[in-house]
Amino acid sequence: MFLLLSSDTDECALRKQNTKYKDLYPCTKGVCHNTPGSYFCKCKKGTKSDGTDFGCQSLHSPADKMVIGLSVSVTVVMALACLLLMQLQRKRHKKEKDEYFKQNGGLKLYDEMRSRQVDTIRILTEKEIKRATDNYNEDRVIGCGGHGMVYRGTLDDQKEVAIKKSKVISDDWREEFVNEIIVLSQINHRNIVRLLGCCLDVDVPMLVYEFVPGGTLSEFLHGAGCRSPIPLDLRLKIATQSAEALAYLHSSTSRTILHGDVKSANILLDDQLNAKVGDFGASALKSMDESEFIMFVHGTLGYLDPESFISRHLTDKSDVYSFGVVLLELMTRKRAIYTDNFNEKESLSYSFPLMFQKRRHLVMLDTEITDDAVMVVLENMAELAVQSVF
Repeated sequence: MFLLLSSDTDECALRKQNTKYKDLYPCTKGVCHNTPGSYFCKCKKGTKSDGTDFGCQSLHSPADKMVIGLSVSVTVVMALACLLLMQLQRKRHKKEKDEYFKQNGGLKLYDEMRSRQVDTIRILTEKEIKRATDNYNEDRVIGCGGHGMVYRGTLDDQKEVAIKKSKVISDDWREEFVNEIIVLSQINHRNIVRLLGCCLDVDVPMLVYEFVPGGTLSEFLHGAGCRSPIPLDLRLKIATQSAEALAYLHSSTSRTILHGDVKSANILLDDQLNAKVGDFGASALKSMDESEFIMFVHGTLGYLDPESFISRHLTDKSDVYSFGVVLLELMTRKRAIYTDNFNEKESLSYSFPLMFQKRRHLVMLDTEITDDAVMVVLENMAELAVQSVF
């Protein structure tokens, strides 16, 4: 009896040992795998068919490869072109920012800061301003007018500020802008809104002030739903603090600073209802052409004295006149331009002095404060207001 032994032939190994077996056991462009009694050829990724018959063939024809190659090349070229364009735009943007910074006097301000003549001002970039205002989000607007917008901002150090973004600026005023920044930054009075910084790398420079949380005196006196009683002593405190602030601007600085736009909307109240005069110097420190003056008059209707209206020139008397109108607002709780009982528009600075001359002004006072015990105070206050606007 014979015992027959058989062994498996490793075709893959034979292919490696001798090239003649490659024809006998074909596996073109594939990977050879041995199996009991046979073998199979697995095509590599990106190829198809059976490597033992016709060899592994590419999934893409030569034409397909050419199209793919061209597509990749075009994509790479376009990506490089985009990167180059972005780089050029960045350079152009930086150059534009540098030009704005120079023409707005940034280099001069830096020199002043280095010489320690200015150590209270901070120069911010527009990028910082955009972060602070959520890219000028409308929800951040706390004031607006013909000259521009005021935003509530939060700086990177979490400091709350008010950012004034003007619409336009004249070339003449641009040349003087930094000089005024230097002067205004040196003002230090508890009843004046402090200038904290500025942004110069933009077409129209922006000013950054301390944020005063209590809103404006105008809102406090006349705002919707704000008819709660305001005691006389609080009104007197607001009037006194505002007067002290204006007196400081006129006589206690290196040179006289005119406010130029005194009105209840520019007197802010803090959380303790202390008055802080704001938005000073922006109008008084520059000359105005006709269109600018018309816009200015529209914003100060009822507060601008007739003499300044005719001459188009602001003086310290302009501030005194406007302050007198604010006094009248505090006493009467009427707006500078109000609607009378006959539904006619009236100017407070005209109607009250007229009634004062006829000794009938008491009927115009706010009934909340007309008490016999304080009548002497009210008479003195009325006389001061009339002298200011007369």
